[in-house]
Amino acid sequence: MVLPGTYIEVRSEGLIGIGGISTGNIGVVGTAAKGPINKPITLGSYADALDVFGLYDSVVKPVSDTNDPLTLTRAIEQAFKGGASTVIAVRIANGAPVAASRAIDSGSGAAFTLTAPEAGTWGNQIKISIVNGAVSGEYKLTLTYRNVVETYVGTPAKIHADIRAEREREGRLVDASAATVNATTLALIDPPQPLGVAAAGGALGSDLPNVTSTDYADGLATLVDQRVNIVLVAAKAGINLKGVVGDHLETTEQQGRERIALLGVSDPGSATSVSAIVTEAGTVNNDRIVLVTPGVVYTDPGTRKPQGLPPSYLAAAVAGKLASLAPHVSLTNKALDIDGVTVTYGAPITKTLLDARTLVVRPKVGFQVVKGITTDNGAFKQISIRRTIDYAKAGVRLGCDPYIGRLNNGRVRAALKATLDGFLSQMVLDEMLVEYELTVNATRQQEINGICAVAMTLKPTFSIDFIRVTMTLQ
Repeated sequence: MVLPGTYIEVRSEGLIGIGGISTGNIGVVGTAAKGPINKPITLGSYADALDVFGLYDSVVKPVSDTNDPLTLTRAIEQAFKGGASTVIAVRIANGAPVAASRAIDSGSGAAFTLTAPEAGTWGNQIKISIVNGAVSGEYKLTLTYRNVVETYVGTPAKIHADIRAEREREGRLVDASAATVNATTLALIDPPQPLGVAAAGGALGSDLPNVTSTDYADGLATLVDQRVNIVLVAAKAGINLKGVVGDHLETTEQQGRERIALLGVSDPGSATSVSAIVTEAGTVNNDRIVLVTPGVVYTDPGTRKPQGLPPSYLAAAVAGKLASLAPHVSLTNKALDIDGVTVTYGAPITKTLLDARTLVVRPKVGFQVVKGITTDNGAFKQISIRRTIDYAKAGVRLGCDPYIGRLNNGRVRAALKATLDGFLSQMVLDEMLVEYELTVNATRQQEINGICAVAMTLKPTFSIDFIRVTMTLQ
């Protein structure tokens, strides 16, 4: 300082606080009729999912040649019905899906080619018609998909140019080939026909839904950097993805992005035999994996009749309910908004499944979760405890990170302790914790090494699973 005056140093550590923490974001991976491949898309409703990924097909008569029904929007529907508010979805495929296309005939060859802007079987559902226009030499080309109708009127060259002009518009139904159009006539298409056609110059749209564990791993990899708290894999019956999901959970935990996964069992068994479930549950012991059984009933779009779905879809419904609850609130005894379950287990079988650490849903005042447990046989049996500690870790991380690079002295350490005290005391007020202990200090050697030591003891709030009543009669 040279010139006389007032010089001010602002020490802002006392204003550092901890902001909001997401607890109910669901990440889901599966196959769909449209949408980008291996790209996370954030959805706020089931309607958003249909706009991005298209309708799902019938499980009785899948649209795919491989006889694999589409899984993504089917699982998303269950999640939003369960209570989810934010879903981050990833479409996967076993290769590169094909976009539906059709060569528009001029009577003497192809005038131009129309192609769906996104690959998948959704393009096969687009209807196209061409009729004569009101003026000689002009035509009216109409495209229809669900409740969307696009109409182009004019000469072949003008129709082509108008469609090309729309190629940057989001939500368009088709793209047109780039070559100049010289044709003056168009072959009529009346009544309307599907856009996708397996003929010269055209192709049927395909989804390639016969995915493998490798495809699921690729999809999950795109969710690593996303703010996801609950992971789902929308899968057909019989596919075992516990290893792939376990690797994903391990990777994200190491990067400070903790989450849990809800998986359906491979085989829900029957009302009298669940040996396959017990065997499967014996292969996993992970406080971040929840195994759900049985399957769920829904109305199939093809038959319009009730149809059973694999347990992975019941897992989606449970995930939706879990996403709607605060981290410390247990799933035990919570009701699900579902049409039914594929298997009703009796009391002895239910006890066996609980002993095997599976989450069971039963008919009782609607359909209830019997006990909200993970596959862990250690400290994190209750899902709510796992979520509470993950919430605490996220908050502590958010509170500590702004102090990195600041002075390691008593004043700054006191500010850090105040920041963490504010967060943990709020957890006590919210009944996530019964109580806590916190110390923040550093020895001289730790100061030299750049270390600030934070030690805390947390007592999370457990939920009631059993009520023991002693009734004395006199």
